[in-house]
Amino acid sequence: MKKRLLWIVFALATAAQAAPPDAGAPPPPELKPLQQQSQAAHLAGEVLSRYHYKSLPLDDAMSERIFDRYLKSLDPEKLFFVQSDIDRWAGDRNRLDDAIAKGELGVPFAMFNLYARRVSERFSYARALLKHGFDFGQKESYQYAREKEAWARSEAEIAELWRKRVKNDWLRLKLAGKDDGQIAETLDRRYANALKRTARLKSEDAFQTFMNAYAMTIEPHTSYMGPRAAGDFDISMRLSLVGIGAVLSEKDDYTTIRELVPGGPAILSGQLKVGDRILGVAQGESGVMTDIVGWRLDDVVAQIRGAPDSVVRLDILPADAGPDGKHKLVSLVRKKISLEEQAAKKSILSVIDGETTRRIGVIALPTFYQDFDAKQRGVPDFKSATRDVARLLDELKAEKVDSVLIDLRNNGGGSLTEAIELTGLFIDKGPVVQQRDALGKIVVERDVKAGVAWDGPLGVLINRGSASASEIFAAAIQDYGRGLVIGEPSFGKGTVQTMIDLDRVAKGSAQKLGEVKLTIAQFFRINGGTTQLHGVKPDIVFPTASDAENFGESSFDNALPGGQVKAAAYAPVGDLDPLRPALLSSHEARVRTDKEFQYLQEDLAELDVQRKKNLVSLNEAERRAERDAVEARLKAREAQKNAGKSAPERSLGGEPAPAKRNPLQDDGLQADERNLASELAAEAARKNDKDVLLHEAAHILSDEVGLRNANARLAARIKPASPPAAGQVQ
Repeated sequence: MKKRLLWIVFALATAAQAAPPDAGAPPPPELKPLQQQSQAAHLAGEVLSRYHYKSLPLDDAMSERIFDRYLKSLDPEKLFFVQSDIDRWAGDRNRLDDAIAKGELGVPFAMFNLYARRVSERFSYARALLKHGFDFGQKESYQYAREKEAWARSEAEIAELWRKRVKNDWLRLKLAGKDDGQIAETLDRRYANALKRTARLKSEDAFQTFMNAYAMTIEPHTSYMGPRAAGDFDISMRLSLVGIGAVLSEKDDYTTIRELVPGGPAILSGQLKVGDRILGVAQGESGVMTDIVGWRLDDVVAQIRGAPDSVVRLDILPADAGPDGKHKLVSLVRKKISLEEQAAKKSILSVIDGETTRRIGVIALPTFYQDFDAKQRGVPDFKSATRDVARLLDELKAEKVDSVLIDLRNNGGGSLTEAIELTGLFIDKGPVVQQRDALGKIVVERDVKAGVAWDGPLGVLINRGSASASEIFAAAIQDYGRGLVIGEPSFGKGTVQTMIDLDRVAKGSAQKLGEVKLTIAQFFRINGGTTQLHGVKPDIVFPTASDAENFGESSFDNALPGGQVKAAAYAPVGDLDPLRPALLSSHEARVRTDKEFQYLQEDLAELDVQRKKNLVSLNEAERRAERDAVEARLKAREAQKNAGKSAPERSLGGEPAPAKRNPLQDDGLQADERNLASELAAEAARKNDKDVLLHEAAHILSDEVGLRNANARLAARIKPASPPAAGQVQ
């Protein structure tokens, strides 16, 4: 959690909803289902009806629920359809089960095509509004979150909604200092790009959206992945791919290099740099160059990736060249690229306590990754989150840290095996999690490796975005009394999924049918409790930035219920209860005087007010007053922070320190509209900003070390000399 949220609050309250994920100037194409999609729908229906943990018949009742969820998937904020659009499909509410079971996809594709037409119409209308400007002296407001609202009853009503939406977009840019000409040009380009993206929609977009509506109607964590999405999922789990080692983004019609991966062919060639634009791609030394200007980013990526040691040639427009500048041809040999940015990383925080300085080792783990395929093939050094963390622990021990903090914030899970083995780094054998299948059979999953990688003080930092495997790990550490859990209550996902390859189900099908991720079990803590809906409750709770009503397992209307099972036979290795009162007291005393923490709490409170208000003024004077109030609060904060500093600390080289632009200030732009260099600089500034919650977690662990060292009798209670007999639950 970064230290300043005021501008996030202000931007959130003033931002119009972003354009749909996929949207061109010509009318959108009429999409039709492909033969393999009919087959994939039928097979997915068979798999989900038979093998899902919450097996539900594919009947008319299910069809009606799919219908509602499909509409919600297409138009969640009710910005495109009107009530008459919904009414025209009323007779098809109970036909979507046939669309799946029989592969008759005409109705869902017709609904998707209407959605694309409505998107095109709304953004075309938005462009037309730019010709007339707006009166910002009027007293009116814009409701920016409409998920719970009714569908617009008429074209006139939705036109008024879009008038306010465009007016808000205009006002945001006006408040950021843009003149009317710049604003009209920026917004016209924005809406035109949305139209272009609509024109590039494909049948796979329609099919995947519909099939996911079906899958998620059964249960929130069930989904369908088309062949390309399934491939991307595999990449995210093994943290590697075969390509050139460049992170790409789409800016207007250009595919632009956003980042070069260290050690990849692109950076090693010395011929490419950030900001270069890719205009064409050719396969091999003599393949025909294909013009990819205006292509979807995922289509460009598919062309650039390929087999190891194969050649790809790129037509490049250099970053510093104008649109008519000289091109250059770059030939690269594809190699395996490790996505190290998404792997576990370590750092050390020094905490000063009186005359004592304690070193807290931090391991940030973004996901529980594992290269399943390499492991099955017997590759000895396959990619594994546990292996990486074990290596980092060895390094931290060599650096003589006093405690270790595992940072699982926003870690949405991953491999169950990795969660179990990672827990095993901190306990000496024993159960880690219990699984209950659809038949009620309970299996206890265990760490079977003797020994631990770290037996010192331990903490786990979580937030609302910590889910699934993160919750398994945090719950096990808590149940064993092995370490402190700090942060927000976690997501509350207590279910286990597996992947089913539909090509294998089809037995020899030459088609690429995609994969189904389905829930096959619920998991329970070794103490018999559940994280489902409730999450893991921290030992020391931090303020929450999340909206629990709209984010987390309990926000889903069809989440599985929680429950209770018999506790597993496990032996706690420590008892942290004696420490908690003192740790909590020290934490509360510290944050009462920690200005950064107080600012964070103020910002979160303001964010909550804005969420509940769900309205933003379209009156320029009122909006300027709101913005000025935010700026005044930020300036007051800076003055408070500088009050105790000497002059050299406040200046550079004897001159007054330059005013630092707040990177969180709302500039009215969307991500692809900003100058790339400025965007990367702001991103770096956000990363370098002090992480208030991480530092406070480190202080808590430092306090724990101090208490252990000061009281030998208390330390003995925290970590018993000998564990209870096997099978005894304490």
